[in-house]
Amino acid sequence: MYERILVAVDGGDSADLAMSQAIGMARVCQAAIKLLYVVDDSELFDAAGTTDTAKALSQLVRGGERALDLAAERCSHADVTCIKELVERPLGRGNISETIVERANSWPADLIVMGTHGHRGLRRAIMGSVSEGVLAQTNKPVLLIRAPASTQPPHLAGKSNDRY
Repeated sequence: MYERILVAVDGGDSADLAMSQAIGMARVCQAAIKLLYVVDDSELFDAAGTTDTAKALSQLVRGGERALDLAAERCSHADVTCIKELVERPLGRGNISETIVERANSWPADLIVMGTHGHRGLRRAIMGSVSEGVLAQTNKPVLLIRAPASTQPPHLAGKSNDRY
């Protein structure tokens, strides 16, 4: 059914659960997985002038590489073929969803799998939703895996802006 599954990785609990589902589907379908990490550069522009943006970007890239390596290790243990891709700059400032859709189209993926934090109300209106953006912009099937509301990616611990 699916031959190419793109998995959006962000290092958080919902992405971890999404990885579990993607690996299971890949094993059943004998599909390949593409692990995709898109660096969220939106805070770099807000911090310009007050912080070393090159250093901050480097830290974000290292965090993405770690998330991709851990996800690839899980694929390897499950005997699932995978490739990794890290995108340092989204297509537009902070535009993670458009970048995910573009990478899914160019690969080309049969399915997009990603975690979601399931925020509602004012918090979602202020922060936006990467998963909602992907759903709105793609014609591919999307599998969203929701994590418990109290979890967030390690690189966002203590911050109020979950990515997906």
